Amino acid sequence: MRILFLTQVLPYPLDAGPKTRAYFVLRYLSQHHEVTLLSFVRKSDAAEAIDHLRSFCRQVIVEPMARSPWKDAGYMVKSLALHRPFLIERDASAAMTRRIETLAHTTPAFDAVHADQLWMAPYALHFCKAAAQQGKRPLGVLDQHNAVFMIPQRMADAERNPLKRTLMQLEARKLASFEVETCRRFDHVIWVTYEDHAAVQAEAARRGREVPNDGVLPICGDPEAIAPIVRAAQARRVTFLGGLHYPPNAQGVLWFAREIFPLVLREVPDAILTVIGKQPPSELAALHIPTRNLEIAGYVENPTPYLAETGAFIVPLLAGGGMRVKIIDGWTWGLPIVSTRIGAEGVNAVHGENILLADAPAPFARSVVDLLTNPELNERIACGGRRTALERYNWRVVYGGWDRIYTGSPHSDNRTGAVTP
Repeated sequence: MRILFLTQVLPYPLDAGPKTRAYFVLRYLSQHHEVTLLSFVRKSDAAEAIDHLRSFCRQVIVEPMARSPWKDAGYMVKSLALHRPFLIERDASAAMTRRIETLAHTTPAFDAVHADQLWMAPYALHFCKAAAQQGKRPLGVLDQHNAVFMIPQRMADAERNPLKRTLMQLEARKLASFEVETCRRFDHVIWVTYEDHAAVQAEAARRGREVPNDGVLPICGDPEAIAPIVRAAQARRVTFLGGLHYPPNAQGVLWFAREIFPLVLREVPDAILTVIGKQPPSELAALHIPTRNLEIAGYVENPTPYLAETGAFIVPLLAGGGMRVKIIDGWTWGLPIVSTRIGAEGVNAVHGENILLADAPAPFARSVVDLLTNPELNERIACGGRRTALERYNWRVVYGGWDRIYTGSPHSDNRTGAVTP
């Protein structure tokens, strides 16, 4: 088939969860179909990344996206006035719409349009409408990485500022309505987790509706191609890795630093909280953690030296949706992980086997301390995680599930977690 694949972020390099998902789906589909990638790009995206994607896509077309606090303020006002979700309004681009309309008139026609995440769904639907006017209506496919409305909803639950909490609750309500109606307009919707589909379907049921469910395909990596990290003995880093421009990540790392890490230091005074990710919150450096116990690394292209000194890899999230790819990465690297249950949603996490789970400060701190001071436990959790990555999150096996959407071929593999309804 000729597939038009739409992404909100350039899916390379693999330094964020959405990129990982889109990249390996692209890799799989391009082995069997003719795929054109149309993606937004930022100033930081390198030409080398685009060249890499061109090595397996038939064509890569990019459209610049520029963001700023001033623009976001304008989108917020527009969102409130039009009662549209801010997160969708912010990505509305006349230039991208023109690209879509041009491609809808190409010959030969595209057989399918693949929207990667909810942000690109309006463009995919616009493409279907424009192409249908030419008598060549394509198949519409939506890859739902998250139940998006759950993200502001959960952030509101943990927010102390009344104004921020009210705005987050409003955004969650608008997103819930938008998400239900958008999913219903696609021919096929693939979900990343069971929990995401259940959450959106519950919202649909409240409106007397039903959303499509063409199965669950988890986010996968390439664990066979990556050797586990060789770690130092008595490693003392407590490492968080993730983009801190993403509000749930910033919220979670601040919660850990304020309420959990002081409890860790009481028992392991040489522990080092290591925060890796772009745009770390300024509040982090103002928490009076001794400088010898805190390293804010910012964005790091190759985090391997930090990971080699990591005794506990943390995912202290209080909000979010979909899967946390940082857990799949941590398992692939052979790192022992401590996470909240929200942080571990959607993955095959088994407490005491491949991860330690805790939702309150004291038990979370206890789990981190145990990993730092008990080598046998540390090794057992690390090995269990690595085994899970190899068995359940290998794109070369799991993503055969896409064949059912694009070729009609059935695919089911209970060993990998790929699901067909």
